[in-house]
Amino acid sequence: QVQLVESGGGSVQAGGSLRLSCAASGYSYAMNCMGWFRQAPGKEREGIAIIYKDGRSTRYVASVNGRFTISQDNAKNSVYLQMNNLKPEDTAMYYCAASLSGAWPCAVQSYAYNYWGQGTQVTVSS
Repeated sequence: QVQLVESGGGSVQAGGSLRLSCAASGYSYAMNCMGWFRQAPGKEREGIAIIYKDGRSTRYVASVNGRFTISQDNAKNSVYLQMNNLKPEDTAMYYCAASLSGAWPCAVQSYAYNYWGQGTQVTVSS
């Protein structure tokens, strides 16, 4: 049974940084695509950072490009999201997701992802 567990969320002031972690377990094959999504109250879930299984191919939504960095450690079956220069509009529940299928470029739509974590809250105050 595939499990994704996020950690690292919290409350910070604008301009601060957080690093989210996603520990994956329950499978021995490589997920083609893994990503971070977020959902703010009253808004749809959006894909913000995606990484391909090669560990080098990444894509970001425009609103976080240059501030957030996604990375992975295949030896630890983990994916990370380094978030710098956080803004109040980054406040949301952040989810880790994984997709068994798909080629590069990986999809940013949530329906393309098979597995999800429970989420970790990020709150940025002004």
